[in-house]
Amino acid sequence: MHAMKRRRMERTALWAGLLLLGMTGAGCQAVKPWQRGQLADPLIKPDRDPLGLALAEHVFFSREAAMGGRGVGGGGCGCN
Repeated sequence: MHAMKRRRMERTALWAGLLLLGMTGAGCQAVKPWQRGQLADPLIKPDRDPLGLALAEHVFFSREAAMGGRGVGGGGCGCN
């Protein structure tokens, strides 16, 4: 009975290790020098249009009664 539990735990640990290794290795990508120009394109930046961003913030404030909220937690009630 104990041998079966141990074998199952070893198999689970092996699969978890392989999954972790696969997830870690899948996210690494070398960027070639000629690809850096595409990644630095201003169209990719989320704040490329300051007027549009200000308008979106105003609409969000008007609807939700909340200001900011870009990258910080908390609601609109001021109880962070």
